[in-house]
Amino acid sequence: MLIDGPRPTTLVGVKRLAKQLKKTNGIKHSDALDLAAKSADCVNFRHAQRTLPTSGFTNSKPYVLLTIYWIDKERGHRCGRETLRIELSKPILELCPKSALRYVRGFGNLRMVADDHFVCDDIAHKQEYARDRLCAAERSLRFMEHTGLRPNRDRRNYPRILDTDKLPNIDHSTDWVDPASSQFVLIDEPYGNAPDDSNRAAWATRNGWRLEKASWPGMYRPYDCDLYVGIDTRSGYDVDALMEKINAMPEPVVSENWTGESVPSWETFLSPMAKTKQDERRARCKGMIYPSPSKATVPYNYNPGCSRRRPAGELGIDGHVQAGRVIKTVMSSQYASGGVYTRLNSLRSELEDWLSLEIDRGQLDGPEFFEVYYTRTDEDQAFLQALTSADDVVAALRMIARMLKNAYPDCAPLRRQLRRIEMSVSMIEKVR
Repeated sequence: MLIDGPRPTTLVGVKRLAKQLKKTNGIKHSDALDLAAKSADCVNFRHAQRTLPTSGFTNSKPYVLLTIYWIDKERGHRCGRETLRIELSKPILELCPKSALRYVRGFGNLRMVADDHFVCDDIAHKQEYARDRLCAAERSLRFMEHTGLRPNRDRRNYPRILDTDKLPNIDHSTDWVDPASSQFVLIDEPYGNAPDDSNRAAWATRNGWRLEKASWPGMYRPYDCDLYVGIDTRSGYDVDALMEKINAMPEPVVSENWTGESVPSWETFLSPMAKTKQDERRARCKGMIYPSPSKATVPYNYNPGCSRRRPAGELGIDGHVQAGRVIKTVMSSQYASGGVYTRLNSLRSELEDWLSLEIDRGQLDGPEFFEVYYTRTDEDQAFLQALTSADDVVAALRMIARMLKNAYPDCAPLRRQLRRIEMSVSMIEKVR
């Protein structure tokens, strides 16, 4: 049905037009509301309620919406959606670049589907868990908003002392950087009764660091864990100024005081900035799609909500052992720059997942499973000694790429791993 005349731009305008349509066309009021909403470029009236301002006066303050869907199998397969609206001082991508958000606690599985909306593609197993995740993401945003810190993505900024002389009782730590000075900032959030203060103080003195406990309850588990800030004092960074910002933060949002929207259904939520059919498709949680195999890939499992896929093939135990040996030795070699280390670490994590799904019950039970990609063995050490040049390292990595291509069909999961290998090779070749 075509509608002549001006199109409504507010909720009041939609309702006014609906009354006219009901009277002139003799249709139900609910149908008239949906029809009027479509004339305002909305999917239906419910979408218009979420999208359009009530009147011509709008609130232009930046905000972001975070959504997680859930199903509770222990409670009769009850399902629902949790959405948290977060008011911000600036647009979210000015707080943190999109590429860095996935390193922020709470945002790892959130996908940006509109300028104002992030959706989790994994289905939470409980309503409470979904709320916990969203509140953790909110606390992370508040931390960045008040401190100006960003997640550290450059391994070259990571202090080697944290590898060679580990901070006692470190737990739930996250790495941050001040973009204004490139100063590395360690945030450590151990449980309140866990840290040995004397050992940690001795560590700080020994290494020229300063550890400060914040009065703000933290990001990980507020009121159960404490937040500590760790900084190398030799840099001259103003630790006191940072602590003032953290301690002045408002009380953290926790799930026990939930203020978000809870809906007992899996109807796709559309944010105010979702205007088109493409936006509507993008907003759909991928975890709701029932997984099925294809010619080249298979899902990790066949449960609703499983979006991860792997190649439809097998490298074999011997192949995985050989790949693991190369990856472990290259990562511990002098040729493993920060970028190489990060990519190979992701590669071995993914390949270990594939291995666990390829082997039969009873195979590689116990510690021998972890030896494949993580535990150093005598054979690994012997192989490391054989890598005497960058050319040897490049040849070993390219051998893994050939093995993977021979074992698995061409598909997106395989190409991601081959890309990690190729990028590692490129970085090594640039510095040799």
